[in-house]
Amino acid sequence: MIINCVTRPLFARALEAPTVVPAAGIPDADSHRQRESFMSLTDKADVSTFVDLTQHEIEALKTRFNLADAHTHQRQSASQERIVSRLPELWHESESKQQAHFERRFWTRSSGCTGSRPPAMDRTLLSYSASVSTMVAGMFLKQRGMSVQLVEPCFDNLVDLLRNMQVPLGPVDESVLHDKDAIYDRLAEAIDADAIYLVDPNNPTGFTLLAEKLEGFREVVRYCVDHDKVLVMDFCFASFALCDEGIGRVDVYELLEESGVTYMVMEDTGKTWPIQDAKCAMITASRNIQEEVYNLHTSVLLNVSPFVLNMVTQYVEDSIADGFASVRDIITTNAAAARAALDGTILEFQEPVVGTSVAWFRITSEELTATRLQAVLFDEEVYVLPGTFFYWNSKEKGERYVRLALAREPEVFAGAMDRMRKVLERYAA
Repeated sequence: MIINCVTRPLFARALEAPTVVPAAGIPDADSHRQRESFMSLTDKADVSTFVDLTQHEIEALKTRFNLADAHTHQRQSASQERIVSRLPELWHESESKQQAHFERRFWTRSSGCTGSRPPAMDRTLLSYSASVSTMVAGMFLKQRGMSVQLVEPCFDNLVDLLRNMQVPLGPVDESVLHDKDAIYDRLAEAIDADAIYLVDPNNPTGFTLLAEKLEGFREVVRYCVDHDKVLVMDFCFASFALCDEGIGRVDVYELLEESGVTYMVMEDTGKTWPIQDAKCAMITASRNIQEEVYNLHTSVLLNVSPFVLNMVTQYVEDSIADGFASVRDIITTNAAAARAALDGTILEFQEPVVGTSVAWFRITSEELTATRLQAVLFDEEVYVLPGTFFYWNSKEKGERYVRLALAREPEVFAGAMDRMRKVLERYAA
């Protein structure tokens, strides 16, 4: 069991200071005393010393308007509340049946969540988080002595995990993938590593290869087969593509299996439902490397809790029943609120191909950087992520962008947008 080294001091700090729970959509005219009481929990960390996005997200958890992590912080829908009311029943059910029962049921239902079914249950390995699955993929690449090129921009914990596994790492710019008719040739020009690692839909940009069904993705697979490259795909935001009526269900596994490409695919439920970070991740490998990946996986983990599997399966089934309305509607509402509130400011919304649970904004002012804007907003208790860490190989490009998380209660998010707009008005032309 890994214990986060920040847990103890944060817990101790929480005991020392009274907790102030703000009302949804706190007005700007908060009392000075109330504001000071809440801020005592943050102690104004020097964010310039942080070395990755996760450290920013940890600090944001102590901030009034946390728009940093893409985890789900909204309330339950009416049908999800009914699941919560059944938690004791689900607990006892999890005690009474075998692990394999809950794994099989989760695996069967989860294909309705991602839009694509892995080829066989015994080749889909379950873990507690996408980071664990990514670590297994990194272990495989390291064991094989392979280098990898990872899409840029992307969330930087992928970079850190690969580097910590001592996997030789280089970037491949996302723009290489934007023109489906040119993907093959551009990959041939850009790739000199043994493996390609892509995130689809991408975090933070919302780009996907699947906007025109399998045409773009097919070109990536064709390149990998022709040039003997291992394809690693992170589909952790795939449920948002399924929510998008313009994309919907696309069976990538059928293409992967028929092509003969060597692949590893990661999926995750962690960014989809508001279940207190209980989740299940999956890694599926092509048949020719399955045994190696399985042996690495079992060196890390025995199983996922049957109770967690049972509970997550209920949320999957709930979203299938409501057509993902509980997931889609809150993201759509908050994205529209962000666009409206920030329209006409120095932040320009970057239209995603798929509307995921994050929004990507470009800073139009040449005088203001993402690092500076993030610090100014932090002073006003609004925490956004600077683009610098997403552009992990060329941080200067990331100084032009910030990312906002959308999976929040709409009232709270509206309060954050009101606060943000007031700050940005200082930089009006």
